[in-house]
Amino acid sequence: MPSTPVIELCEVSRRYDAAAEGPPALCDASLTVHRGEAVAILGPSGSGKSTLLNLIAGLDRPDTGTVTVDGVRVDRLGEAASARYRRAKIGMIFQFFNLLDDLTVADNVALPAQLAGMYRATAHRRAAELLETLGIDRHARAYPGRLSGGERQRVAVARALINRPPLLLADEPTGALDSASGQDVRGLLSELHADGQTVVLVTHDLALARTCATRTIEVVDGRIAADGINVPAEAVR
Repeated sequence: MPSTPVIELCEVSRRYDAAAEGPPALCDASLTVHRGEAVAILGPSGSGKSTLLNLIAGLDRPDTGTVTVDGVRVDRLGEAASARYRRAKIGMIFQFFNLLDDLTVADNVALPAQLAGMYRATAHRRAAELLETLGIDRHARAYPGRLSGGERQRVAVARALINRPPLLLADEPTGALDSASGQDVRGLLSELHADGQTVVLVTHDLALARTCATRTIEVVDGRIAADGINVPAEAVR
């Protein structure tokens, strides 16, 4: 396993309502993810898995503990610095795609690169390359509303990869898809990991975890309850 850590969480806790009884959303979580790993975070609704993902993404701050991603102390960043961090370090894939319906597919993919300061023509060349690689270049001039769910998620993946992030985060990436499209996205994420992309995904989709992840983390009541290496499917046949 590669030795370079991309994610280091140390005793991280987050409580959204200081007056509330019961466990915090996340409690004393420590986690290291190495470059090239694909990690699936599993757990019931309300277990803290999305909180964990949001802390890694810099969308939330811990009450205690430290969050370091690719050498950046994320827990210390202000709002503007957090936005720059996400553009430079993080690619994000969401359950409901979060594409802009009034922009073409190509414009959706190129937008994060332009926001990061890339010239428009350069951003669109990079977008065209990604769309071709992901097999959806024929839809470059279409609008997202005319695409299937699986195609829209491929556009979202291309957008997430446009700035060549060291870390790809996916929040229920197959949750809004039918079974065929879900299988398509599972295959795509597996290919990205095989090419060396570090991936952390939150999912209820056990097939996604088994197919795409080399490691599974279970979160229960805000605590990391289990952390284990996945056995490849072909090894148990």
